[in-house]
Amino acid sequence: MIDAGLLLIRLVIGLAFVGHGAQKLFGWFGGYGLKGTGGWFESIGMKPGVTMALLAGLAEFVGGALFALGLFTPFAGMIIAGTMLMAIVKVHGPNGFWSTQNGYEYNLVLLAVAIGIAMTGPGRYAIDALL
Repeated sequence: MIDAGLLLIRLVIGLAFVGHGAQKLFGWFGGYGLKGTGGWFESIGMKPGVTMALLAGLAEFVGGALFALGLFTPFAGMIIAGTMLMAIVKVHGPNGFWSTQNGYEYNLVLLAVAIGIAMTGPGRYAIDALL
């Protein structure tokens, strides 16, 4: 059951990150694409905005895909954790803890899950387990 639980966590978190990356990169799922996300990044002081949006989108898309597949899981977890750390520092941290106030609560949960899976391993139902 532990391996099935780890698979469930990896799939939900990983695919959510793939979706967020696709929003930034391609404008899918109601996202703004590179240009729109880049403009917002510029507005919060992350310059050059389009380049930063590309890097963030790739980190979320690739990191999420690797995490979901259980491939290079420690690396994938660190990519996701780094993305969430940046979201906390640049966006949510100043708003306090609670997500109801646009705080960093949810980002911290995702960061903890990513680091936890990176530290414990992806479980038996993962490509890493086959390698």
